[in-house]
Amino acid sequence: MSMDIDAPVALPSRPLIPQSQQTILCCDCGAPIVGTTAAGALCAECVKRTIDISEGIPREATLHVCRDCERWLQPPAHWITAAPESRELLALCLRKLPKLSKVRIIDANFIWTEPHSRRVKVKITIQQEAFEGTILQQTFEVEYVVAYHQCPDCAKSFTVNTWRAVVQVRQKVPHKRTFLYLEQLILKHSAHKDTINIKEVKDGLDFFFAQRNHAEKFVDFLNSVAPVRTKKSQELISMDIHTSTKSYKFTFSIELIPICKDDLVALPIKLAKQVGNIAPLTLCYRVGTSINLLDPQTLQTADVSTPIYWRSPFTSLADVQELVEFTVMDIEPVGPPNGRFLLAEATVARSSDLGVNDLTYFTRTHLGAVLHPGDQVMGYHITGTNFNNPNFEALEESNAYSSRIPDVMLVKKFYARKKKSKSRNWRLKRMNKEEGEMLPRKQDQDRMERDFEMFLRDVEEDTELRNTVALYKAQQEKREKDRMEGVETASVAETEETGGEVPKVDMDELLEDFDELDVEDEE
Repeated sequence: MSMDIDAPVALPSRPLIPQSQQTILCCDCGAPIVGTTAAGALCAECVKRTIDISEGIPREATLHVCRDCERWLQPPAHWITAAPESRELLALCLRKLPKLSKVRIIDANFIWTEPHSRRVKVKITIQQEAFEGTILQQTFEVEYVVAYHQCPDCAKSFTVNTWRAVVQVRQKVPHKRTFLYLEQLILKHSAHKDTINIKEVKDGLDFFFAQRNHAEKFVDFLNSVAPVRTKKSQELISMDIHTSTKSYKFTFSIELIPICKDDLVALPIKLAKQVGNIAPLTLCYRVGTSINLLDPQTLQTADVSTPIYWRSPFTSLADVQELVEFTVMDIEPVGPPNGRFLLAEATVARSSDLGVNDLTYFTRTHLGAVLHPGDQVMGYHITGTNFNNPNFEALEESNAYSSRIPDVMLVKKFYARKKKSKSRNWRLKRMNKEEGEMLPRKQDQDRMERDFEMFLRDVEEDTELRNTVALYKAQQEKREKDRMEGVETASVAETEETGGEVPKVDMDELLEDFDELDVEDEE
């Protein structure tokens, strides 16, 4: 009789415990453990299974975001800016979980979700001491629901009369060229980021702010880029008689000096002697934080600062709207160059008089580096013009200056170009402004379009002006549309261009507009 012998069976191996240590059995699974270091008579696996160190930490929470400004609410009432899956947003998610501060956070990262799902998932790894000498580590996920909630700043922007401070910028001139330049400076330095509304009014702009310190910061910016005069006023809105707290609305009145680039200026004789003994009849060639004046007869320059101007204010004799076209008959340099200016003696005639009479004018000009015989140039025709200005009348009555008044003062070279400057490869950004209560008339709209086109040409033709603004590459569709338009008209230039070519902006000077880099689905 044969006997069947079973094959050997492998028994699960148990950890070998040195015989010198006392062992006990786990109260849950019966595994031998060291009795002196056991945590609650449980083995390590049973401790992990029975003890939850994340107890009390919620697995769901809600995040509030403003739909308009895309800022996130950080309780109780603070709104922060955070990009998706950024460190700032991760810190906000962790702060939303109560009792998370009682454990040690080892790691936290985002889990990808669909962008349109309005869900944010975070994977968190924590550590905590369960028993004496026993530290547990656990990983879990938390899901956040993104809810829309309008922030107070955006709520104020959609409600009338909720501003706390307003900055009223004014300049009493018949054109908008100065405000167009000021707009580009504001956009370049993002000085308007704290405004809740911008309204266009007669002779200027109104900037509304929700806080007083934002308005004061904007006023400081204007003082650093333009010659202005500031006045401040306040109006009491409400007062609590029990706590003596008052609510005010603040108004800052900013007045720009009414002198613009290329204006003909007659200084008071006393002021002309104070600023360097310059000839009183000058040309304004640049406006920065002060007025830069030039005497085309001698190339002498002078600066009139803002405090000096407001002590003895004066107005311009004529502006760019009164320029007359002349034709250069002959020109000859007579002196060394002074920067971009070159003194020259020129003989010019009015373009409208050619073929009618032989009247010519002899004058000195600072455009000797860019003018040649046969060129057209824009200038002020002083002879025969009546100026209702006391400073100019004082010059005519003065024995020292009456004989030095020229017949013609040349300002800029003249270029013929198309109305919309055929296929401009650049463009400027504009601010979103709200129109005033009275809609502009058609002639006012045409005037604003002419002012903007003149400013664009000034940017093309003046290198110094172009270096202070931000130019962006134009879209291809916009250039194709502009190519189809165009009526022959005129433009002026004061650049170092030779021949009849119109000044252009190099592509190296243009910036990419990343706000318009959109991804479109191909159908």
